[in-house]
Amino acid sequence: MSDPYARYTRLKFDRPHPKVLRVTMDNGRMNTADEAMHAELAEIWHDVDRDESINVAIFTGAGKVFSAGGDFNMIKSATEDFNARARQWKEARDMVYGVINCNKPVVSAMRGVAVGAGLVCGMLADVSIATKDCRIIDGHTRLGVAAGDHAAIVWPLLCGMAKAKYYLLTCDQLLGEEAERIGLITFAVDDDQLEAKSIEVATKLAEGAQSAIRWTKSALNNWLRAMGPTFDASLALEFFGFGGPDVKEGLASHLEKRRPNFPPAPPI
Repeated sequence: MSDPYARYTRLKFDRPHPKVLRVTMDNGRMNTADEAMHAELAEIWHDVDRDESINVAIFTGAGKVFSAGGDFNMIKSATEDFNARARQWKEARDMVYGVINCNKPVVSAMRGVAVGAGLVCGMLADVSIATKDCRIIDGHTRLGVAAGDHAAIVWPLLCGMAKAKYYLLTCDQLLGEEAERIGLITFAVDDDQLEAKSIEVATKLAEGAQSAIRWTKSALNNWLRAMGPTFDASLALEFFGFGGPDVKEGLASHLEKRRPNFPPAPPI
């Protein structure tokens, strides 16, 4: 039987428990989502869903950083190439619905910084765990595009509209400890406890009644499916923005490590 995970180049796999698959982002560049990783994050949840040998997936990042966001070359391609933009839009959509519709519970383990496509999977995980000093940032508006990805579908449900609006509009960082306090994540733990806590939770789920656990996840995620039109709109507006002037200035300011000077607002 062929290994369904052999084709992946940016994701690594191991089994901390016979029924638990740990999926680790690892590209040697702070686990930024380049084109290859972005595509793999859209595909992996279908393979996890179909894999009868596992009951739970742990999702994490290699080294001291969970994920440092989108690779700047990939972002640049979205601003310049319609086909690249359309492909990334579809991958982003598949990534979100892939985690939501995966029949296996997903446990995320985040440390360092959690931004971008990695954060999508980390926040949509059924049980989300971060270190107390993990820096959680949705940086879309700082880049110059609408907060698409996963934010509109799940942040207001987790932490309430008031907090969601503040952090998504301003791109202020949230430390893991505060994220737990406001309900955005499940647990915040000390750094040296992150791996053990994620394995403990995954093991508990892996050894439970599988049909009951999977059907409970499916039913609960109807809350997210009900917000599908809101997510679809946010993602469409995000990728519409990749064709506009704000993102060009946002990307340039990131590359030049300076404050952005965004152009005047359009008549919207």
